[in-house]
Amino acid sequence: GAQIGLTVTGYLLGAVLGALFFGYLTDRLGRKKLFMTTLTVYLIATALTGLAWNFGTMFFTRFLTGTGIGGEYAAINSAIDELIPARVRGKTNLIINSTFWLGTALGSAASLLFLDRNIFPIDLGWRLAFLFGTALGLVIIAMRRFIPESPRWLMTHGRMEEAQKIVEQIEALVRSEISRELPPPASDVLRIRADYHPGLFEIVRTILKKNWRRSLLVLCLMVSQAFFYNGVGFSQPLVLAYYFRVAPDRVGLYLLPPALANLLGPISIGHFFDTVGRKPMITATYALSGILLPLMAMALAAQALTGVTQTIFLCLIFYVASSAASSAYLTASEIFPVEARAMAIALFYSEGTGVGGAAAPALFGALVPMGAHSLMYGYFAGAALMLAAALAEIFLGVEAEKKSLEQIAAPMSSEQKEG
Repeated sequence: GAQIGLTVTGYLLGAVLGALFFGYLTDRLGRKKLFMTTLTVYLIATALTGLAWNFGTMFFTRFLTGTGIGGEYAAINSAIDELIPARVRGKTNLIINSTFWLGTALGSAASLLFLDRNIFPIDLGWRLAFLFGTALGLVIIAMRRFIPESPRWLMTHGRMEEAQKIVEQIEALVRSEISRELPPPASDVLRIRADYHPGLFEIVRTILKKNWRRSLLVLCLMVSQAFFYNGVGFSQPLVLAYYFRVAPDRVGLYLLPPALANLLGPISIGHFFDTVGRKPMITATYALSGILLPLMAMALAAQALTGVTQTIFLCLIFYVASSAASSAYLTASEIFPVEARAMAIALFYSEGTGVGGAAAPALFGALVPMGAHSLMYGYFAGAALMLAAALAEIFLGVEAEKKSLEQIAAPMSSEQKEG
């Protein structure tokens, strides 16, 4: 038990440090280069985890896996927002972030096979599960080769011809798909200095001081969803084992439906973030998550749930909460200047993971053995944070729907706007 806790701690520590290190490099070296690098680090580390021969190597490989995952959030979210049209940026960002849960669902399904002691020895099955995850990642890395570099990043680094070529290729593809000419570009011109490359101190100062209200908003959204998901998600196998006597090799069967609910939520309601708007939808999803979780907690404490009905309740919660959690990354990736975008995502991801993510597994891991009434108060704490984040969105939220990224946050290198 202690070694499992330390392994989780190593993973979270790696995620924090990886986010900050790779986030800074993403703004300096480019989106594509880093989202390929971080995924490669993750794949290598996951494969090595399956080959670990003692606790020390397991701890190191999970730490290395965390660095890849942490850097991944900064690299891929900044690339998504800079490539997707403003009118569908919210929906697209949420759906792509939710594909994390597709991997979780496949992993849960695979665990039913690999952890079945009638098929594989226990000391071999878990290793095959990690190697299966590596195989899935190889498919993703092959697909990413076709994603172009961000034209916005290229322009801010003086590579105008490359940026123009990518834009022309995208426009040609869209014209062929819709079979008509595209509308003329906006008449506003934004001048930027291509030779301006801010240092780390200036980037952090821009994020935390010049945009302190936006920083406070993203911090609230990130910490609350990290505590919520790391607490509820990491404790669920323990809840199934302690309260419903679910065998370890059957846990995946109960984790599969909530993973699918996390995936389906953004797919089915993500478009409302572009039509109804960011503030109403972020507020609603955070608030509803904060209302539903205490209801499940009280039902669990009253012994009114079975393993199946508790899983159904969890599916309903995650269906809503998944969009809330993804909207935190959407917000971080679109309300800061292009030169600081990846670093902003990394900074708040690391703070959310370090504060909310690290505390929750330890707290919930201690509460579960103490009984359902004790666990209920942990769930109440997660719900309170989600409700506080909903209030933060009401007062500090940014109406970013259908606006270009430059309208939401002008580049640090911009000189002037003119018609």
